[in-house]
Amino acid sequence: MARFVDRVSEMGTLEQEYRRDGSSFVVVYGRRRVGKTTLINEFCRGKSALYYLATEESEAQNRMAFRDMVADYLGNPLMPQVAFGRWEPLFEMLVAEGQSSEKLVLVIDEFQYLGKANEAFPSIFQRVWDTILSRHNVMVILCGSLVTLMSSQVLDYESPLYGRRTAQIHMRALPFSYYHEFFKKKSRRELVEFYSVTGGIPKYIELFEDDADIYRAISRNILNPDSFLFDEPTFLLQKEVTEIGSYFSIIKAIAAGNQRVGAIATRLEVSQTGLSRHLKTLVSLDVIEREVPVTEKSPENSKKSLYRVKDNFLQFWFQFVQPGLSYLESGHEKVVLERLKKSFVDRHVAYVYEEICRGRLWELSAEGVVPVFLEKVGRWWDAHDCEIDVVGLSESDNAIVFGECKFKTRPIGVDVLTELEEKSRNVTWGSPNRVEFFVLFSMSGFSDALKALADERADVFLFE
Repeated sequence: MARFVDRVSEMGTLEQEYRRDGSSFVVVYGRRRVGKTTLINEFCRGKSALYYLATEESEAQNRMAFRDMVADYLGNPLMPQVAFGRWEPLFEMLVAEGQSSEKLVLVIDEFQYLGKANEAFPSIFQRVWDTILSRHNVMVILCGSLVTLMSSQVLDYESPLYGRRTAQIHMRALPFSYYHEFFKKKSRRELVEFYSVTGGIPKYIELFEDDADIYRAISRNILNPDSFLFDEPTFLLQKEVTEIGSYFSIIKAIAAGNQRVGAIATRLEVSQTGLSRHLKTLVSLDVIEREVPVTEKSPENSKKSLYRVKDNFLQFWFQFVQPGLSYLESGHEKVVLERLKKSFVDRHVAYVYEEICRGRLWELSAEGVVPVFLEKVGRWWDAHDCEIDVVGLSESDNAIVFGECKFKTRPIGVDVLTELEEKSRNVTWGSPNRVEFFVLFSMSGFSDALKALADERADVFLFE
């Protein structure tokens, strides 16, 4: 079973809000399986807390279920016999009878289902907060996994609840740097492989923890039609969007390497203007992201933008599983697995490794190992297919860092540094006397010649 790992910042925010004098109102949101409920349960441990999980039933059924939870919390056996036609009396009884010197933590999980059952519920809860809860020693946590609905019901300016929250937490996937805490006996290469599929999602990590081999884990947990993750993308998207087929087609096209809007439109045989709404929605859901070369001065207006699937699991699924669904559903898993093995590392893991290295450069800068105060880190490319895996910029230091990432089985040599230096000359940025550094990341180490050269040069750094 996956352990509670990281979430230091999120837990710190919750504890800070708990210590706030008077009432507090926190919104926790993020995609499914990311660990929101686990975080909240860990936070509530040892505190006076009432946790209610909303369902997709009618508002009346939810109100009855909430009434029973309040009755249990208050130890009031007569309450379940009373029919409450409104929400306000339930909250009034909760704060009147359940208050003590200790702050009450009231959690409403999957809050968006209440607004889905009754569009007026955000207004109802606004009134409950303004006239009842905000006047007592109460910490309210509204949690939701449907990002689009949580935005419209709670976070957006048009929402009746806008301006009420005292804090918000957007839960995201766990970073790669914590993977060694889950897979203690695995090599760094194996950690990257497991991260490339599970993508920092705690529930997926839990499923993969007992497997010694990445391909066995994929076979057991994804390729098997009866497995938990076989149809996971449908589950993730079907409640967030209508036209799920259109969104699937877009993600599949991007996962196959069609990253420019024009290429996506051509692949799907649609107009570019018809894609903009769908792309914007997928970006808001953290499924894809729009990238521009890190040196672009106006990223919002750049015509060099590319789209990539941001979620490692979805990239993996659409690249390797979706094309083989017919084989898998007809019992030919071995065909899909053997095809996957041929390109899993080169077409998928190697690119995830680049993303890990970009994150590592931030750490190296913060630790002072690479002596540059970085303000931006990303990729760089031009119209002539010249690409650099990692580029870090520091306008304040007039410094630029160029990086190359190699997920190989053999040590890399001086030729890799030479090629990186040649490519760096194509990057127009900063003043003519800019300071340049070169960072090489390698999964399998470096040749003796390259190590010797790095020892002689203060502008070259090697990291395994």
